[in-house]
Amino acid sequence: MCLAVPGKIIEIKEDKATVDFSGVKRSVDISLLANCVIGEYVLVHVGFAIQKLDEKIARETYRLLDEMDKVEL
Repeated sequence: MCLAVPGKIIEIKEDKATVDFSGVKRSVDISLLANCVIGEYVLVHVGFAIQKLDEKIARETYRLLDEMDKVEL
């Protein structure tokens, strides 16, 4: 199963961005997307931003991931 996670761009340097994933910051390649800006949410898969996201959708995804974390298997 593949998983892409939303994150918020907090810094941009050429084709790399620092992205905040609920407090965890990682370097992400943004070369696949056009015109990324600081403050924008992106969907990240294996270190690449693959899609821009609306903030509302990103926050709902965070909520659902948090809910899944509470499920006992």
